[in-house]
Amino acid sequence: MPAIKTLLCLLLPLAAIAQSADDNMRRVENGLMPWVQFQDQQPMRFSVEERLKALEIPGVTVGVIRNYKLEWAKGYGYADKEENRPVTPETLFQAASISKSLNAVAILKLVQDGRLKLDEDINTYLKTWHPELNKGTITLAHLLSHTAGLTIHGFPGYETTDNLPTTEQILRGAKPANTSEVRPFGSPGEKFQYSGGGTTVTQLILTTITGEPYEKYLQTAVLNPMGMTQSFFSQPPPNDKANLLATAYVGEGKPAKGKYHVYPEQGAAGLWTNPTDLAKYIIETQLAKEGKSSKVLSQSMTQTRLTPYLNPNSALGVFMSREGRWFNHNGGNYGFACVYYGSMEGGNGFVIMTNCNNYMIIDEIARAIGNVYQWKDFQDEEKLPLLPVLPDSLSRKYAGSYVEKTTKVKISSAEEGLRASFNDGQPFKMFFTHPDRFVITETQAFFTFKGDTLLFKSGPRERKFLREVK
Repeated sequence: MPAIKTLLCLLLPLAAIAQSADDNMRRVENGLMPWVQFQDQQPMRFSVEERLKALEIPGVTVGVIRNYKLEWAKGYGYADKEENRPVTPETLFQAASISKSLNAVAILKLVQDGRLKLDEDINTYLKTWHPELNKGTITLAHLLSHTAGLTIHGFPGYETTDNLPTTEQILRGAKPANTSEVRPFGSPGEKFQYSGGGTTVTQLILTTITGEPYEKYLQTAVLNPMGMTQSFFSQPPPNDKANLLATAYVGEGKPAKGKYHVYPEQGAAGLWTNPTDLAKYIIETQLAKEGKSSKVLSQSMTQTRLTPYLNPNSALGVFMSREGRWFNHNGGNYGFACVYYGSMEGGNGFVIMTNCNNYMIIDEIARAIGNVYQWKDFQDEEKLPLLPVLPDSLSRKYAGSYVEKTTKVKISSAEEGLRASFNDGQPFKMFFTHPDRFVITETQAFFTFKGDTLLFKSGPRERKFLREVK
């Protein structure tokens, strides 16, 4: 009998922890909130499944880190709608620009091993391609922090049937590359300008120094030691991974031709992974920073990686967010969007990945995670007044189509009030916060009617839509 009591005492804490994790997961997946709430109204809450349907998003996968451990990971919706294949925690998504974080770990490992120097002229390492002469020396630290003064923001990828360019062809802008040459636009260290082109230069440096294919070195020196054994940088993906790959959806919810694009710009955009594996990278970074682990990088090198370089928000392969309390990176490939955050203290974080380019659900899930775990940096919904239904006279006045270049906003009447649709797509309910100003919950923006003009403001940018004359 004492043995049974001892066993029960050992098992009860484990059961409590599991129950807590499950409860947190349910609260997150049923607690999605739009960017705006309305004063004197019941808070709007939605489930992940409801938002997938409303936003016409095929699938999403989520992982939450708490106290240096992956507390839970779960997939929702479909990895491939046509195959009726659901998203599971093992489903692999394109990590897009999150690849740059792992690329930086690889480069800094070579620095740690004495094979590269962060402040050395990169021409010391480049043998077959060199950037055009500019006004100063480009270093690895410049390339990893986007302060090298090089062009090419991002890459569109290639269809699965295309001939793929070599890294040198990409940098030269030579066929079959589909982007122009990576060139200097200013002096190194002069200013921050995001450059996937600069990251691709580090890819060439890595393969030149190691003499190994990029995907092989990343797998053996970075991914495997951190336990990211489901992930890979191979482009195109290995055939034996086909059933694990999420299909990219673009346009009006259509699968990408060939199911996804291929990215020979591996360091900038080539990683396939899932939240379970990315959580291992985040946790290892947090532990290494505190000197509690060194599976790839030492404590001092990790601290260097997380230190802003010539820009308060850009470190080496990561961005410092929320006044430096979190390190993170976003990603967006053709038909994929994702984000990760890791806290600088306390071992918390999350990963969200989806197989379309709609970031709205990512923001809503992040907000739900912030609310459930009481992480104030992500509890950022705005509270606005809400007017009752507009008079018929105003509804008739506002109804119509408003055009700006290739975008059309159509305002139409419905039983519950006015609705707005973009390019004849899904209509969204309009919430009026002033007689001539409204918002929709699907995107963080303000719309203002001024005569025959509809002003659309999102962030600092404002666009003017003019009423279409029939």
